[in-house]
Amino acid sequence: MRGKEHDHGGLGTILAHRLFARAEGGVGAEFVDIAVLPPGTSIGRHRHARDRETYVVLSGSGLMYRDGTEFRVGAGDVVVNRPYGEHGLVNDSAADLWLLVFEEELRDHPAV
Repeated sequence: MRGKEHDHGGLGTILAHRLFARAEGGVGAEFVDIAVLPPGTSIGRHRHARDRETYVVLSGSGLMYRDGTEFRVGAGDVVVNRPYGEHGLVNDSAADLWLLVFEEELRDHPAV
């Protein structure tokens, strides 16, 4: 895993490993990552274009922000971040927060 400092303007350094990256012109997911947010770190609030990014919480817990709403997430939760939506995640717990993250471009989704 490699360190990503201030991911999307977030706090601290998260760890990430790219399990899969789609070949140029290919179909399916853009990428699949494993991400670890140590206590006190975050993925800053950000937006994607036509991409739908999904977080699957593998272990740990945190506070998710999505499109103006904050809510708790924990192991087993799946959060779908819509195209052009704003989202971010903070690990405000005492244990590591492990995520499976995958992103897919929705080519037929209209631009905003």
